[in-house]
Amino acid sequence: MVSVFNLDGVKHHVRTCIPEAKLIPAGKPFYCLSSEDLRNTHCCYSDFCNKIDLMVPSGHLKDNEPPSSWGPVELVAVIAGPVFLVSVVMIVVVFVFHHHQRVYHNRQRLDMEDPSCEMCLSKDKTLQDLVYDLSTSGSGSDNGTWTQLWLVSDYHEHGSLFDYLNRYTVTIEGMIKLALSAASGLAHLHMEIVGTQGKPGIAHRDLKSKNILVKKNGTCAIADLGLAVRHDSVTDTIDIAPNQRVGTKRYMAPEVLDETINMKHFDSFKCADIYALGLVYWEIARRCNAGGIHEEYQLPYYDLVPSDPSIEEMRKVVCDQKLRPNIPNWWQSYEALRVMGKMMRECWYANGAARLTALRIKKTLSQLSVQEDVKI
Repeated sequence: MVSVFNLDGVKHHVRTCIPEAKLIPAGKPFYCLSSEDLRNTHCCYSDFCNKIDLMVPSGHLKDNEPPSSWGPVELVAVIAGPVFLVSVVMIVVVFVFHHHQRVYHNRQRLDMEDPSCEMCLSKDKTLQDLVYDLSTSGSGSDNGTWTQLWLVSDYHEHGSLFDYLNRYTVTIEGMIKLALSAASGLAHLHMEIVGTQGKPGIAHRDLKSKNILVKKNGTCAIADLGLAVRHDSVTDTIDIAPNQRVGTKRYMAPEVLDETINMKHFDSFKCADIYALGLVYWEIARRCNAGGIHEEYQLPYYDLVPSDPSIEEMRKVVCDQKLRPNIPNWWQSYEALRVMGKMMRECWYANGAARLTALRIKKTLSQLSVQEDVKI
């Protein structure tokens, strides 16, 4: 490039080579542009071509033409800045459009799959919101009808606790993590939390290993609240859905099997949950590998009733004969298994009021986790 300009009556000559990468824009670079009466610039593209002499401009500005102080860098900034902003805006617009399209199609699919769905899970809805929805729907609503509620859980690749225990044994630490997290979940369900962000007390009514999910970190999440009931502490009433389903017979508490449960007392349902939790603990503890010893997986009462027992068959075993799952003697050799066995017995009392509470179980297992140095 060769350039000549007149600055305050003094002629200035510039001869230089500019790297190709700096020739912006490529077709007609800013560096190669002349400014009438101020600067005369010529670019060439062969060796030693900038030896030519250019006519020196007069150095006078046209009338009413303000002097320009912008150099090549400023000109690039002025042009590139708006172009960049326009590009960003376009990207944002395209992203928002595709997002709304995806949401719209998802809603359309939900409507097509189940046109009766009255309440669908929005992306920003938390479990606490859903529990609140559960507490505000039901027979206490204005029109006296129940609203369908869809609980959407995260995907857990280990599947249910039933699947997990069938495939794997667990260490003492793994057993405590499973048991403690299950107790924590049940304690949260049973507990009433007062306040605008609170929740009513909820009883599960169908607790079993197939209704508990195992997370990747080895902890449990209680699932399937299809039979759950809530307690309205203000009116001391229980909101029971008109559901034809009954709980799983194998896990039914004695008072449920012989129909002596007090359906008007919410604590009765919580006590029935605790009995079922004790059976789940028995399933977990049997698969605990301690000192190289563990039991094969079995369902509770596997040796006393058929694979699909009737209520009458369960009632004879649980209520009449007062039998409970066998607790192996070798568990006494390990503190964690000894504590688990003791808790199971205290969950299986025939008298529901004598059973442990979920909170008591949670505290006992928390202490055990500290003793065994379990990282939760």
